[in-house]
Amino acid sequence: MARRKIIAGNWKMNMTPSQAVALCDTLKDLVATDEADVVYCVPAIDIVPVVEAVKGTNVEVGAENLYFEDKGAYTGEISAEMLVDAGVKYVIIGHSERRDYFKECDCLLNKKVKQAFKAGLIPILCCGESLEQREMGVTMDWIRLQIKSDLTGVTADQVKEMVIAYEPIWAIGTGKTATTGQAQEVCKGIRDCIAEIYDTDTAEAVRIQYGGSVNAGNAAELFAQPDIDGGLVGGASLKADFGKIVNYK
Repeated sequence: MARRKIIAGNWKMNMTPSQAVALCDTLKDLVATDEADVVYCVPAIDIVPVVEAVKGTNVEVGAENLYFEDKGAYTGEISAEMLVDAGVKYVIIGHSERRDYFKECDCLLNKKVKQAFKAGLIPILCCGESLEQREMGVTMDWIRLQIKSDLTGVTADQVKEMVIAYEPIWAIGTGKTATTGQAQEVCKGIRDCIAEIYDTDTAEAVRIQYGGSVNAGNAAELFAQPDIDGGLVGGASLKADFGKIVNYK
């Protein structure tokens, strides 16, 4: 099965609304392609202006987070319905920064995945190990636990439509990158895990990204691997070089 590449920028807590619109204008021609899906996952305050700024282009907009309830007294949170109404198509769930800084557990993330699907959003579910876990040799044990926990009660048909992003925590924002072999090995392990939980067809359909200091220099080699279907890109997505990552061939 030929899976279409998906390259998403995770802007994190960067870009004011005016800066976001200017960045969209800068990147517009640079990220133009018919060969991959391109997504900007932006801060909540930037969603409306970015949706407007990318109209008529090949870019889709994603959110960086959501809450698992429909509505209510949850000050500071944002609902899936709000995101959909604003024009959002994707949402990042379970990024290591959310897991670490905001103590989001797999039980909570499972609720968020289900809420995203309920609203018609496509989750980009993140998973990954720390340097200590890699050195202990428990990388796949840890990631399999994350995947199995976060996808409890999620159907095979839903998994076929979602995206899973493997992000080794030790390679996020550090300048370090997993070797191509390391990245491919874990992404294949994730695909094997999906096959065990569901079936081979589901495993072959789900798109698996690599994230962790992806840049213009390493994108082509990483994305050429049989189980790496694109990237979740951090800091490099805020620069003109993001166009080189999108058009990596």
